[in-house]
Amino acid sequence: MSEKNKIVLAYSGGLDTSVILKWLVNEYDSDVIAYVADIGQKEDLEEAEQKAWETGACAVFIEDLRDEFVRDYVFPAISANAVYEGSYLLGTSIARPLIAKRQIEIAKREGAFAVSHGATGKGNDQVRFELTFYALHPDIKIIAPWREWDFKSRTDLINYAKKNGIDVTVTERKPYSCDRNLLHTSYEGGILEDPWAEPPEDMFEMTVSPETAPDQPVYVEIGFESGIPVSVDGKELSPSYLLADLNEVAGANGIGRVDIVENRFVGMKSRGVYETPGGTILHVAHRALESITMDREVMRLRDSLIPKISELIYYGFWFSPEMEMLTAAVRQSQKDVSGTVRLKLYKGNVIVCGRKSPNSLYSENLATFEEDSVYDQSDATGFIRLNSLRLSVKKLLEGK
Repeated sequence: MSEKNKIVLAYSGGLDTSVILKWLVNEYDSDVIAYVADIGQKEDLEEAEQKAWETGACAVFIEDLRDEFVRDYVFPAISANAVYEGSYLLGTSIARPLIAKRQIEIAKREGAFAVSHGATGKGNDQVRFELTFYALHPDIKIIAPWREWDFKSRTDLINYAKKNGIDVTVTERKPYSCDRNLLHTSYEGGILEDPWAEPPEDMFEMTVSPETAPDQPVYVEIGFESGIPVSVDGKELSPSYLLADLNEVAGANGIGRVDIVENRFVGMKSRGVYETPGGTILHVAHRALESITMDREVMRLRDSLIPKISELIYYGFWFSPEMEMLTAAVRQSQKDVSGTVRLKLYKGNVIVCGRKSPNSLYSENLATFEEDSVYDQSDATGFIRLNSLRLSVKKLLEGK
């Protein structure tokens, strides 16, 4: 068989990608390589592998990307304080470029002529996958079944699966869609499409309700080196273990729930409900440490980049020249952001109650309200008069 007859499919083992696998085999008369990315979704990957073989895959690759995901994608986003539209910590958005990058690497290694994914034609994920595909392999063919086939409903997929001998365990479908990784769990669609409807409590997977969280606060200390989290309560951990550890403690205290209506890249508004427990406390801790280690003007300049960086991640431009430039700027801004932050976690709240750093710019001698010999308060008179000059001139001209 010609090498040009191979397709690499981003596969999960669910109904959609199982049908896609068989559909690709039938419609393109090709060998399909099922590629499963483990980014902490807590699914039965052995079962997914077995199902891929049974559905007709010529090869199955299960890639453990958890450490790479946190180290090279999550932590840099934390360093940049990346938050989309003021609330969304980009848990789904930031995972897609990594999944797509590894998919292209497999396609190159296996001599595949095409890659395929299960994203629909309405959402952001199709853009995120395909921008990465083209950025890393401009000549690759992309097959997006949801934009090609005639299936219109889940019933159509189930009927196709039965017709083609795909094992389908029909269970009561959740009235919303769910996507999980080490950073977060997202929920959208179905009953959540009504922005007035409160999400059901039994929907959440990573966090307890703040109302039922413990009545006693929990303290946690997070250590950073150059803007990157490295330790929890003094214990150094690998990136994936550090985030998993914080997910547990934050989730147990009802931290990290967000309910927003966001603007999708394709032009529509979409309601999303997210759980980002560990990421939430990392974001708060990082901001607190920056407050004592970053120069004021450097911080202001970096903060002006946050909306653009967040937008680039959300839209799928992780592998773009502008993202490369902005990432370098953020990395430079973080060189002195090292130290420890102490947080109090209580019923959904993250409260900063201590921060320290060997690079601290905070001076008790300067900040004190007690008598000091460092700051001459009379100097403020000239400072204020100089800064008021343009205001005074404007008022004088108005009087004339």
